[in-house]
Amino acid sequence: MDKHTHNKTLVITGGSSGIGLAICERFVDAGYLVFNLDIQASSVGHFIQVDVTDSHAVHHAIANIADQHSISTLICNAGKHLSANIEHTDEATLDAMLALNVKGAYHAIQATLPSMKAAKSGSIILVASEQALVGKAKSFAYNLTKHALASMAKTTALDYAVYNIRANALCPGTIDTPLYQQAIANYVARSGANAKDIHALEAQSQPLGRIGLPEEVAAYALFLASDEASFVTGALQVMDGGYAAQ
Repeated sequence: MDKHTHNKTLVITGGSSGIGLAICERFVDAGYLVFNLDIQASSVGHFIQVDVTDSHAVHHAIANIADQHSISTLICNAGKHLSANIEHTDEATLDAMLALNVKGAYHAIQATLPSMKAAKSGSIILVASEQALVGKAKSFAYNLTKHALASMAKTTALDYAVYNIRANALCPGTIDTPLYQQAIANYVARSGANAKDIHALEAQSQPLGRIGLPEEVAAYALFLASDEASFVTGALQVMDGGYAAQ
């Protein structure tokens, strides 16, 4: 296949569940050729088993894709959550959070930029969080990594605007994903609280009174990847039910 005959190609990290899976489904429906780099298998798009903390593996996988296809969109979604303050975050845990949430995106962006520079076009979307804008209790490492992704979006946007490459941070609030469900389960296990009550409290803490859906994040991501967002770069695109506005 001529690498320039398919002008809508998405590479996504962490596309096998939650927000990432919803993004893959939405982009496939929109006619994108989708490559999902994850450690967990998925039948949506073309799955490539890659640990994004492994720089060589990421560069190898993306180089192979770029040999055949011009990559129009990169979405850095791979990541994990941690509920702990700074005293309860040991150095090994912090290193692991940085390796996945931050360096995973760093590896993917570095590997993808040559393809986008050659095409003089591209959209890079880093899935951050409303925690890229606000602090939260017991979220030292997670919050730190999400602020880092926001910074990465801004600096990459400035450095590569000359190539017509856009970079933005998509900042979802509380979204009903397996990651969210696991965080609630972990809290319930530690505290003995009632899970139903915790879910209700989470919904009530959002000005719109509900938890967001992965499909809503996916729709926003598709907009950021599209030509309709061609003047949007270096931005923190918040979709959190109004939480950060409080």
